[in-house]
Amino acid sequence: MGVIMTTDMPGTNPVADADRWEAVVRRDASADGQFVYSVRTTGIYCRPSCPSRRARRENVQFHAGCSEAEAAGFRACKRCRPDGLGLPERQAERIARACRLAHDSDPLPSPAALASAAGLSRYHFHRLFKDITGVTPKGYLDAERARRVRCRLGQAGSVTEAIYDAGFQSNGPFYASSTALLGMQPTAFRAGGLNMSIHFAVGQCSLGAILVAATDKGVCAIMLDDDPETLVRQLEDQFPRAHLIGADASFEKRVAEVVGMVESPRLGIDLPLDLQGTAFQQRVWNALRAVPAGQTVSYGDLAVRLGVPHAARAVANACAANPVAVAIPCHRVVRRGGALSGYRWGVERKRALLEREQSTDEAHTPNRVRR
Repeated sequence: MGVIMTTDMPGTNPVADADRWEAVVRRDASADGQFVYSVRTTGIYCRPSCPSRRARRENVQFHAGCSEAEAAGFRACKRCRPDGLGLPERQAERIARACRLAHDSDPLPSPAALASAAGLSRYHFHRLFKDITGVTPKGYLDAERARRVRCRLGQAGSVTEAIYDAGFQSNGPFYASSTALLGMQPTAFRAGGLNMSIHFAVGQCSLGAILVAATDKGVCAIMLDDDPETLVRQLEDQFPRAHLIGADASFEKRVAEVVGMVESPRLGIDLPLDLQGTAFQQRVWNALRAVPAGQTVSYGDLAVRLGVPHAARAVANACAANPVAVAIPCHRVVRRGGALSGYRWGVERKRALLEREQSTDEAHTPNRVRR
């Protein structure tokens, strides 16, 4: 049974109070922020989820918020801190502190050091970190180490120097995973895509200019903008020394397929992708492809589907990092309540895609994407 909120004075609505009391009995964290309860015999007020010993029902009174409880002469519980951050927020802050430590420390700290910085046991920290971020502490540190490699390959005097600077203890582990980390061989990455061939073409669709680019493994970028030259510059900035091949008649057929998908987003195409991202980003992108055309999902709901209910912000960041518009339908993710949020290629394009999907009468065929 859910918590029923009313505008009645506390203690005057038997039905609402019964539901509130049930939330207190369950220590229901989802009711936190909806009301507080005070205990006449102790003079304190608490969150519904407070782990303190349960008071007798006859000594409990309900209040709409902290100010109302304090106006009635009660003081905040020091254990559940109803006038401060809730337990989920405090836990998220601990994990955020550990992530900042990982980002700022050189050399990288160990998972045990991160747990210590968060003030938690290693077991509790591991479970909480995965619940909130979607990856394990080790996975997060591996991603941070990969980020450092990508940054230092362009700065160090040699690949070996960059590997050790980034915290790898030997060449072997790095080279075993270098293609997954970088999307190409480290020497090619360090050279800005030197000797790497990327086919691309720019076309027009109802949403403006569209650029499609692909390596020999699959499509690596689908970008939208008003200005075709801006799209080409963005591709050049991403791979400044790659061999960019345009005006390829066979590849332009691929662009036509992608344009068709933009115009009729319910129609899936068998599109090979060559995408690089963290383990969590890949999980989010896979989940996005399961959202049917014509439907939307909130960032929070998508986080729940992934089994990480507190990672809505991380889900939003993964959506923002999506390199292939429409093929991975991040436009189907909205704020809770249906409001449109930011979109890498413009909110108006997001609105247009959603309206197009919701208004079409075509039979839905799920996106078919293979790597």
